[in-house]
Amino acid sequence: MSNALPPLHEGHAPITLQQLFREALYAFEEWDAEVTEPIVTFDGRIFPVSVVFEAMRECTDIVPNNIVSAVTERLTKPWAGEGPLDTMTFSTAARVMGVLVRKRLLAVSNGVDVVAVAVTGQATEKSDR
Repeated sequence: MSNALPPLHEGHAPITLQQLFREALYAFEEWDAEVTEPIVTFDGRIFPVSVVFEAMRECTDIVPNNIVSAVTERLTKPWAGEGPLDTMTFSTAARVMGVLVRKRLLAVSNGVDVVAVAVTGQATEKSDR
């Protein structure tokens, strides 16, 4: 699925992928108690936000300040990069957001196998009929 996103070129992301990263970040911000991961669309295709973050893991482009603050305010420890905050790369931001997605998925599922619960629920529903 990730091959449908624009590729990086020598570590640089096309502007469309950078914009999609921003949309994925906003979708993450709006994620409430749902078990399923937020999605974004690109060229008529639907992608979980983690796919977008994964596509940017090797991007060396510098993140705009508004995205830096959106990422760093979610950290439990203060951001301490090698330089000022405005030099955070998309790679760093993508890795942070990938971890946050995984943590959120674990928290909302509470360690429960969501697929197993859904299958059990369907089986119970069928037996009630």
